Amino acid sequence: QVQLVESGGGLSQAGGSLRLSCTASLRAFSSYNMFWVRQPPGKEREFVAEISWTGDDTSYADSVKGRFTISRDIAKNMVFLEMNSLKPEDTAVYYCAAAQLRPGIDWSRPDYWGQGIQVTVSS
Repeated sequence: QVQLVESGGGLSQAGGSLRLSCTASLRAFSSYNMFWVRQPPGKEREFVAEISWTGDDTSYADSVKGRFTISRDIAKNMVFLEMNSLKPEDTAVYYCAAAQLRPGIDWSRPDYWGQGIQVTVSS
């Protein structure tokens, strides 16, 4: 059974840092692009960051660029999101997602979702 399990969320003051981790029980983990997606309260899910199957390529939403860093440890089947200079508008449930390599990979239609983890940033 495939599972994506997030950890590391919680409460931070504005300007603080948190590190999210996602452990993936995926066969051939290295053949998946990995995403972080978030859902702010009362809003739709939105893209945060993506990392390629090799880890060589990354992309970010404009709202987090320069503050968040996505990385992966292929040997440990893990992906991370380092979040710095947190803002109250970063408050959301954060989801880890995995999409197996194929044409037209879309963060909103991955193969697997994690259960989500709450991140709350106070002003």
